[in-house]
Amino acid sequence: MTTTDTSVTVTREIDAPAAEIFQILSLPARHVDFDGSGNIKNGSDQRIEKAGDVFTMDMHREDQGGDYKTDNTVTGFDPNKLIAWKPAKQGTTVEDNGWEWVWELESLGEGQTRVTQTYTWKDANPEILKKVHFPMISEEELEESMNRLASVVAS
Repeated sequence: MTTTDTSVTVTREIDAPAAEIFQILSLPARHVDFDGSGNIKNGSDQRIEKAGDVFTMDMHREDQGGDYKTDNTVTGFDPNKLIAWKPAKQGTTVEDNGWEWVWELESLGEGQTRVTQTYTWKDANPEILKKVHFPMISEEELEESMNRLASVVAS
């Protein structure tokens, strides 16, 4: 785990092929299955297919007023290697927020993948930085997401 002033990164080797992990990451409806923060309540059943796609998530955080929806713009997409997105509360834009989730997959041979998840707010809007204490998701919650992802692909 690595934490800086603008990001948190966790890495784990998972006993599954990169393609299998990518299939889970690229289907927002599956995100609730591995979300270690407990914030995701439901995700779109439309598979992510390319950078520029937008998918919706039903979320819940008390510090955000309870239930809300996000529109997530896909910022990076390389099948079986990379998927990234920037969330924005419905009614706002990614430029209003500026944080990003990045998942990188590195095949380590048949049936094993190094998975790196980075949560970064390096592009966060300065007005957001005045209002929001980062990281909003803890290192422990990111580690739990990795543990749950490993469990999901194992089942």
